Amino acid sequence: MKNKFLLLGIALASLTACKTASTLQLAEVKTQKNISINNELKNDEEFVKIIEPYKQKLDKEMNQKISHTSIDLTKQGDNSNLGSLLADYTFEGADAWTKKNLQKNVDAALINIGGIRTTIGKGDIFLKNIFEVMPFENEVIIVKMKGSDLQGLFDYYAKTQVNNPVSHLYIETNNGQLTKSLINGKPVDPSRDYYIATSDYLALGGDNMKFFSKGESISTGIRLRDLFIEYFRKNSEVVPNTDVRLNFTGKK
Repeated sequence: MKNKFLLLGIALASLTACKTASTLQLAEVKTQKNISINNELKNDEEFVKIIEPYKQKLDKEMNQKISHTSIDLTKQGDNSNLGSLLADYTFEGADAWTKKNLQKNVDAALINIGGIRTTIGKGDIFLKNIFEVMPFENEVIIVKMKGSDLQGLFDYYAKTQVNNPVSHLYIETNNGQLTKSLINGKPVDPSRDYYIATSDYLALGGDNMKFFSKGESISTGIRLRDLFIEYFRKNSEVVPNTDVRLNFTGKK
């Protein structure tokens, strides 16, 4: 009899809980009007007035000419001219920092093609173009790696056949098999340390670049985009290198 009363109590409690929850749920249901975001939606005039001075200042800054190119800078191909250019800028900036702070030389640089978000058409290059190309706040990282651990880098390229830009590296494959790998034109010495410049995203294993985990990551505090802006400003006429760095024969 005691168990029957217990079961009856649980059943009544459950019904009461369901009823209460149902009532609360229905009470919160409200019909809302959909507002389409289109040309008919008027601006908030007061807000526009507030932000207009800041907008004008930003537009003036973003429309500064910082360089010029007589050709289109694109992401296409295994050795894209924009990719190679930005990889070289990464190398040069990282090498200058490493010489000053570590008394070492950077041996190579590697960035990812996916991090380059758009292209740059021939003509004047404006500050806003670099923000469009590199909208992220990625930092330049130096990864110190044993030569013996660099095999993972070369195997990555052989496996993926992706055109992630490199500088001071040569990687050759045939039907997905690594046939040649050089740093600064020389074979890798397994016993020595190498300093590879890259982004914090890749150093942490982004784009599945797990091989960097075998090295020691050294922070530079330099934003990749700031570095690119600095080097575009230094070069009034951009002339990308056209050498072959990634040579994927029989690429599928």
